Amino acid sequence: MTEKIGIIAGGGQFPHLFCRAAQREGRQVYVAGHKGETSPDLQELADGFCWVKLGQLGKILKFFKGEGVGEVVFLGTITKTRIFRDIFPDLRGLSLWNKIDVKQDDAILRAIAAELEREGLVVLESTCYLQDLLFPQGVLTTKKPDKEQLNDIRFGFRMAKAIGDLDIGQCVVVRDRTVLAVEAIDGTDATIRRGGALAKEKAVVVKVRKPDQDFRFDLPAIGLQTIASMQEVRAGVLAVETGQALLFDAEKVIAAANRAGIIVVGVSGDASDNITF
Repeated sequence: MTEKIGIIAGGGQFPHLFCRAAQREGRQVYVAGHKGETSPDLQELADGFCWVKLGQLGKILKFFKGEGVGEVVFLGTITKTRIFRDIFPDLRGLSLWNKIDVKQDDAILRAIAAELEREGLVVLESTCYLQDLLFPQGVLTTKKPDKEQLNDIRFGFRMAKAIGDLDIGQCVVVRDRTVLAVEAIDGTDATIRRGGALAKEKAVVVKVRKPDQDFRFDLPAIGLQTIASMQEVRAGVLAVETGQALLFDAEKVIAAANRAGIIVVGVSGDASDNITF
């Protein structure tokens, strides 16, 4: 293990949490933050910081190598629709982009990780210092799912695994064993709103890890905004795959769900109807 670790940062609080956790472990943290995504206050936490635009792979590599960074992590969110309107690749980034046949999440991130590793950087799992953020097992709220909701959870779990296997998304919205919305490039909150609008009320939201997902990046994540989006459309249940997703601000999330009458449950199993919680 080297003393210095790098973060390729997007938005949200994950890069901040990781930075503090790594520094508690005696690591120096160097951050490549994406303009328009990464919070500027992350500069105050990091031991070294560099702003990059989406697609500037060469600049990221030059920064990390110049600082003597040996290990890196991918953390935070990138607005996926930006690839159609707001990408500024340098020569290294453009060369890699042209080699990627399928422009889906996993394919892009795996290609970037492989390029980093060809340059001698080791890409670590994003949760290596934050295992406590992984989604727990069981019913987390006061209310528990009834028989009909359990049937929807089982159905939704199977459907979510199927779309995940195609690298489309990680989330589905269902009601009465009917798929109302499938997550695509627009993200989870938009999916919840689309599906919830069709359900009118009592929608069941299921979020899972893709079957072949690399634990080094793009794990499913749940936070206060997830509950707010569900409350907006009067959704009833949030079911998340145990140990395969991130839960931010857990106490606040559960408190908000209880106030809204939303059930939150961590489930595990496979792509069949055999799930437990």
